[in-house]
Amino acid sequence: MKFFTALRMVMNNQIAFIRARLQTGEWTFGLGAGKPLTTIMRFAADGCIKGYEHPNEARWDIMHDGLVIYNSKAIPMWKQVRTADDETIILQAVADPGVHFSLRPTIQHNVPLSPARFLFPTDLSVTPAGITRVLLVGSCLTALYYEQFSRLYPDVHFDYIPFNYAGSLPDCPPMGVETYNFQYIQIPLRSILTDRVIWAMRLGTPGFLDQVLEDGYGIMDTMLDSALGYNKVHGLLTFVANFSVPQMNIVLSLAERHGAGDLSQVVRELNAYLARSIRKYNNVVLCDVDALGNSLGKQYFLDDMIYFYSHGASFFQEEWDRAPHNRIEAVPALDTFYESHQSALLAAVYEQAVSTYRTVRQVDQVKAVIFDLDNTLWRGQIAEDYRPDRQPWPRTDGWPLGIWEAIHHLRARGILVAICSKNDMALVRERWESVVQPGFLSLDDFAAIRINWQPKPENIHEICSLFNIKPKNVVFVDDNPVERESVRAALPGIRVIGSNPYLVRRILLWSAETQILHLTDESSRREVMVKGQIAREQVRSSITRTEFLGSLGTEVMISRIANGEDRNLGRVLELTNKTNQFNTTGVRWTNEKVTQFLFGGGLIFTFSVKDKFADYGLVGVVYVQGNTIIQFLMSCRVMGMDIEYFVVDEIVKKIRSASKCKAVNAVMMKTRDNMPCQKLYNSAGFHVAKNKKTDSILFSIKENENCISPSHITLK
Repeated sequence: MKFFTALRMVMNNQIAFIRARLQTGEWTFGLGAGKPLTTIMRFAADGCIKGYEHPNEARWDIMHDGLVIYNSKAIPMWKQVRTADDETIILQAVADPGVHFSLRPTIQHNVPLSPARFLFPTDLSVTPAGITRVLLVGSCLTALYYEQFSRLYPDVHFDYIPFNYAGSLPDCPPMGVETYNFQYIQIPLRSILTDRVIWAMRLGTPGFLDQVLEDGYGIMDTMLDSALGYNKVHGLLTFVANFSVPQMNIVLSLAERHGAGDLSQVVRELNAYLARSIRKYNNVVLCDVDALGNSLGKQYFLDDMIYFYSHGASFFQEEWDRAPHNRIEAVPALDTFYESHQSALLAAVYEQAVSTYRTVRQVDQVKAVIFDLDNTLWRGQIAEDYRPDRQPWPRTDGWPLGIWEAIHHLRARGILVAICSKNDMALVRERWESVVQPGFLSLDDFAAIRINWQPKPENIHEICSLFNIKPKNVVFVDDNPVERESVRAALPGIRVIGSNPYLVRRILLWSAETQILHLTDESSRREVMVKGQIAREQVRSSITRTEFLGSLGTEVMISRIANGEDRNLGRVLELTNKTNQFNTTGVRWTNEKVTQFLFGGGLIFTFSVKDKFADYGLVGVVYVQGNTIIQFLMSCRVMGMDIEYFVVDEIVKKIRSASKCKAVNAVMMKTRDNMPCQKLYNSAGFHVAKNKKTDSILFSIKENENCISPSHITLK
């Protein structure tokens, strides 16, 4: 009996340990075998799974055999079969024992980050990217991608089209263009430089490399234009890889490094030209593979120590050299003297494409980052460690200075920054310039500040309201795990980080969720506009609404998107795919869909707003098909100013002037988030024509009826 009692105690202790470990931090869940894990899960103490909403993974428990995950009906879906050395938990599907998924801690203790995870953090990723099919176009290096990606990522379908010098694409890809999430193009460097660069004696000939570079520009133009055939015809989202610059300067003398006789410099110039060239095309983005090589170490994959310099691929050992043959000395295995990190390179190339795709599609985009102060923006506590009698103060170099700079980079991208700290405001103001030396960061750099003793969830809720954004678009950075958990529990969807100060800068600057595809005028002015909006709201609270609106001096300018190359198209897509509250259908658009819509006769109108407080820039988009407004959306920054009624009236006038049919229709689709705009057409003077679906309503305004139009707004 004592033995069984002792055994039960050991088992209970083990279960308690596993339970405690699972509740520590965040986990990722998905296919193993090298497949990136992107879904964040948290195992709450009440037995619920947080951060990941799916009926198949709703609750959890620890049984004698380990972790068991249940669906929403309390039916076991997954059970633990083993634990790997890196703390990865291998789960087996109860209904299909042949299916295994992996559960990993997002930050593995004492386990270095993989190169792909280092370069492309997934800490802010919540929603899977949804990549199902990719088209690969290129030379032998792309053939390697195709072979290995198909093996490493079995849930994604990869198709491959060989593409070399003077090559052209087939009229159609292996599958319908619409089935591809994106295509990845790799133009071979050998085709651009041509084989004439192999004869090194020519490198010293005056003007030789200048001519190679000039010819290379022309060849690249031709090849790039050919490779982008599916993009030009169908608008297919396209990623173009640049060239790996050779590992060493290829010069005839040390004095010519980075000069006219340096072949490596020619490749750098070609990369710069490629980056400029793709800007001529729509829906094309550069993937900087050379940067991956610089980070991972080209020594571990680039073949220029074996093969000729212009080949630019990954090294491997030929089968002939592996087999026994009549050679005096056998050729040793390549990996005994050239260590290969090819698998790390492949994972980084793929993760770069995934990260780029997430940014283009604005998946889980971050709109604001809110920072704690003590032990987050600086080491120690401002009240205790930075007193005049406490010397020396904590050092500010290292990670604090890195985070200060990161804040400025976030602001430059149009991401709002704010402070939420339990501290004394007067004390913080008094000591700020002494702590944050030499003036790298000021309180004025933050769009909102909450330094008080209120609960942090309340302060953050106020900041979200002030910014007109949802918690799911916010990242909160705090060193205190209790504060992080209280904020996470009170504001579902918010992302929290900050446990390790050495990770914060990289996560904030390198994550796909904090990148932007295009820096629009509105993005660069967002902080100024929000501060103007805050000043506007302060005035609003002191006078009547009629007086307030009349005092604004509001001007609206309405423009039309001419075609798929319009300079404002990037802002249109950004606004369309980020706006939730004032979006009459919630429909998301891609560059391809917009191009097809315009080609089919659809109209896209944009409107910009300005008042005495701020120039808000392009804040709204209206999609029109025939005599129907199929979608109306507007930034929450100008909500409450009656802008929407003025614009609807102007759009109705434009539709009537261009169409014999004077009746105008409008579509409203109710979503979970668009409550603020659901009464738009009713209030504007439209009538319900018919309920198309339970959540979709068609409104109409007759020829002899006019829309309501506010008198305090002027058409610019």
